[in-house]
Amino acid sequence: MNIAIGCDHAGYILKEELIRLLGELGYQIIDVGAKKMVIADDYPDYAKAIAGAISGGKAERGILICGSGVGASIAVNKFQGIRGALCADTFSAHQGVEDDDANVLCLGARVTGPSLAWEITRAFLKARFSGAPRHRRRVAKVRSFDRYR
Repeated sequence: MNIAIGCDHAGYILKEELIRLLGELGYQIIDVGAKKMVIADDYPDYAKAIAGAISGGKAERGILICGSGVGASIAVNKFQGIRGALCADTFSAHQGVEDDDANVLCLGARVTGPSLAWEITRAFLKARFSGAPRHRRRVAKVRSFDRYR
């Protein structure tokens, strides 16, 4: 599975650790930045890059990290076809994929420690959309909102 991963300065250290761990498990990583710690960078730039990687077929899923995860989640959900989920626990991470077909995991590096972030990431990446009729119906309704953009 190809994973696009990005962060602002607040998520840089966590992003680097997740890249290392994901690589050890054989995931193909597309690092959209930040490539170094720059205090003046902005998470919306990395949200755009991740959304582009997914919509362009280069990545199946994305991981976006900022300080709280809130800004990352808001920004990435502005893009058509992207369903970003801010997760602070493993249940939400896998349920967000299984029921809601989430394709971007948003993490808050200042509120979620590296060990928990790794467990959340693994739960998110192992999960698959169930395709149950009620979930397909709900995701279709959410996708229909894209026309209001």
